[in-house]
Amino acid sequence: MVKQRVQIFGVHAILIAYSALALGPILLVVMNSFKTRNAIFGAPLAPPTSATFSLIGYMKVFNASHIGTYFMNSLIVTVVSMALVLLFGAMAAWALTEYRFRGSTALALFLSIGIMVPIRLGSVAILTMMREAHLNDTLTALILVYIAQGLPLSIFILSEFIQQIPKDLRDAARCDGVPETRIFFEVIAPLLRPAIATVAVFTIVPIWNDLWFPLILTSSDTTHTITLGVQQFLGQYITDWNAVLAALSMAILPVVAIYVIFSRQLISGLTAGAVK
Repeated sequence: MVKQRVQIFGVHAILIAYSALALGPILLVVMNSFKTRNAIFGAPLAPPTSATFSLIGYMKVFNASHIGTYFMNSLIVTVVSMALVLLFGAMAAWALTEYRFRGSTALALFLSIGIMVPIRLGSVAILTMMREAHLNDTLTALILVYIAQGLPLSIFILSEFIQQIPKDLRDAARCDGVPETRIFFEVIAPLLRPAIATVAVFTIVPIWNDLWFPLILTSSDTTHTITLGVQQFLGQYITDWNAVLAALSMAILPVVAIYVIFSRQLISGLTAGAVK
């Protein structure tokens, strides 16, 4: 009994320590965004007080930048990319899992390479293709890149889930004369909610936090994303830390909200064996 309590205490201690390491930097960023510059450097670990509290960082972000445009661009790119990754990924996973055809194994292997090979290795080729297609400095270019980036992992996770769905459900629907499209959207898709939530989180976070592709594919304020917009407050010699921390705090909130919304489905998807 004592040994079991010690083990439980050890597990909880490890989880608490890990949570502190994960949440600590986020809390520091948000906390220091409400402090004066001198307080940020003088006492970075102290919470804001009546003497150190300041909203100057948020005032600079809203007055000296197109933060609303950046935020909306990130939202559009993230939501559209996620929706298309989920749709195309689920349909491709259904096709590769349900229908066996010549070359299906080779196609699945080809898609798995997309998980192992970073898409950034093809940045020069991607930039060239977007220029030839006249899509440079557009949100469409970012959406296409992020769809290509997210599809391999989406197909892999959803394929594992579809294989766990009893085949009797599909066969029963076919015996009733239900078309294949209705079987997928009305029978299979509702059962994929935990997996879809898992894929959604794994897709949203890298897209929202990405700096590389907005940096090379966009060049105007009308197409910059929130992570790229923060860079205007970082200088070679002078950095406006109040504005940087305020902008980062605003960029963190949507990711946290999305995780809270999808947390139950995400945990269910992970524990159900979505990722092997």
